[in-house]
Amino acid sequence: MKKRSSGTRVASQRSRDWLIQQLYEEGIINSEVLKVMGRTPRDIFVDEALSSRAYENTALPIGFGQTLSQPYIVARMTESLLVGGPLQKVLEVGTGSGYQTTVLARLAGLVYTIERIKPLLIQAQMRFSQLGITNIRAKYADGFEGWPACGPYQGILVTAAPTEIPQQLLKQLAVGGRMVIPVGTTKVQSLITVTKTVDGFEMKTLERVSFVPLVGDKI
Repeated sequence: MKKRSSGTRVASQRSRDWLIQQLYEEGIINSEVLKVMGRTPRDIFVDEALSSRAYENTALPIGFGQTLSQPYIVARMTESLLVGGPLQKVLEVGTGSGYQTTVLARLAGLVYTIERIKPLLIQAQMRFSQLGITNIRAKYADGFEGWPACGPYQGILVTAAPTEIPQQLLKQLAVGGRMVIPVGTTKVQSLITVTKTVDGFEMKTLERVSFVPLVGDKI
């Protein structure tokens, strides 16, 4: 990671502070989520050409037809996952740039993350190393299958939209655990929370969203 001048660091922190204020005004109230996002350098998760836009509340391209989610969506999904309190073990389906993974890693005991696009996974792992994050386990795999060998998970967060909730992921959710997942077609998607109870699953729709589709083919 390139060493930044003090002036650059101050400007970056001001941009982050401005973004956090925007998230708060849009309804994000979990102070730990806001604190973590306020100290996570989103600019290192995008190409240098887009770094000046890193703290805009918008999605940004990261290559291979994928995007870095809008900060509001990252905050909303993370906050929804943490409704019951801190989580020891979390599964993330769709590592992407690694930004959402990093936010989760600073709020959970251990994060298992899956990515089907190998170059993205390699870049993300380099960023984790640069940031000194050691509680992330990453795997190059089909996200539909999850990571059953390391489950069950108290939290599962999916960063791409299947047309219906994958049964394999539901099986890997611990009783009392929660999944946050966008579901739908490219035209209409909803962000849904799924809580596993002793009797089954409780589902709640949060809001309309727009994610890239969840696909299984590895690249």
